[in-house]
Amino acid sequence: MNHRLLPTLLLAALACLHGVAHAEKADRAKPMNIEADALRHDELKQTSVFSGRVVMTKGTIVLRGARLDVRQDADGYQFGVVTAEAGKRAFFRQKRDTLPGAPDEYIEGESEVIEYDGKADNVRFITRAELRRYRGAALSDEITGAVIVYNNLTDVFTVDGQRAPAANAAGDAPAPGNRVRAVLAPKDPPAGAAAPAPAAPGAAPVLRPSNSLGGGSK
Repeated sequence: MNHRLLPTLLLAALACLHGVAHAEKADRAKPMNIEADALRHDELKQTSVFSGRVVMTKGTIVLRGARLDVRQDADGYQFGVVTAEAGKRAFFRQKRDTLPGAPDEYIEGESEVIEYDGKADNVRFITRAELRRYRGAALSDEITGAVIVYNNLTDVFTVDGQRAPAANAAGDAPAPGNRVRAVLAPKDPPAGAAAPAPAAPGAAPVLRPSNSLGGGSK
């Protein structure tokens, strides 16, 4: 049964939710360091294939998976495709620039395939994709979808979900398809802001943000 991707949903940079915070721009110029169990290199084509417990670091960027295909273009830009073991997901992590005195922030992502484009400076998470943002050790924001693209230069996230199939000829309702899911923490209140007044007796309950995604599974 074929699934079609939903129209692309553009999400504003999560940095806007908590003030100015950007990916480490210096990572783009750092060398790519790779560890693996085996390597096959083609000097003519400028390609390398690393396999077995692959770990790639580039500045604050960390990529882990079962296989990494790397190529370099004529201008020296590096491109990598990380593939996970069957049934597992590859891993990505990058530190973000933050204001002095603010907690450290990190972006983490997982998917079956992760593509790193050194020229465009973006990361593409493909199949069972999940992207998380941490402030210190606390999970702040979380996004899941079929495909997630994270642009390091603009801090913009592009997320695709999958549309549910149409009802069949018998009129049976279609099974629900995969959808984009997000948990976004509210922006920190300004210093000295007054706390909200307690609800009056008998008033309607106040909805509060959830810290987990209901109904989803990994």
